[in-house]
Amino acid sequence: MRVVIVEDSGLLRDALTRLLADFEIEVVAAVPTAEGLRRAAEEHAPDVFVVDVRLPPTFTDEGVRAAAELRDREPEAKVLLLSQAVEERYARDLLAQRSEGLGYLLKDRVADGAEFVDALRRVAANGTALDPEVVRQLLVRRRAIDDLTPRERQVLELMAEGRTNSAIARRLVVTERAVEKHVAGIFGKLGLPPSQEDHRRVLAVLAWLNGS
Repeated sequence: MRVVIVEDSGLLRDALTRLLADFEIEVVAAVPTAEGLRRAAEEHAPDVFVVDVRLPPTFTDEGVRAAAELRDREPEAKVLLLSQAVEERYARDLLAQRSEGLGYLLKDRVADGAEFVDALRRVAANGTALDPEVVRQLLVRRRAIDDLTPRERQVLELMAEGRTNSAIARRLVVTERAVEKHVAGIFGKLGLPPSQEDHRRVLAVLAWLNGS
């Protein structure tokens, strides 16, 4: 896997580069600005970009805007966004457009190298990787979530993170058949048609989250 890191902190750029090297992942460029992202995209065409939401010069939304522009120009571009705190508006805007090949993690997750690399690999494989805290903040905005049981809510959060039924079963220590029943119940309560395709399932959940 070939990765471009876009992060203004030199310490974090170096730390990410070393971390990915430990997992035999090649960092082809590590740059501090949105303009650097654009140049790296043209020069290297990496498998996935790791992009800080806030970049110079204003440290507001340069990173997320650069990521959105990149995905507009190159629909196949895969992006994992990193943020110091949950930027709910940015998460909603990006996910409303297209969630395939997209991740949104808090920077705290980088401390767990295996978890971070797992998310990166899911994004590179055209999947979705959402930080559990991002999912929770999106979910609590919706009243319909009250119709779900506590277990269904756990399953929905893991679905929105991009987990498969088997992965959810392992995480919750239940059978895969039990997860399938919970998934069916979730889609029934939310009025969403079930699908055997995991990425379509995530898209349906995110469509519901972004609906009004």
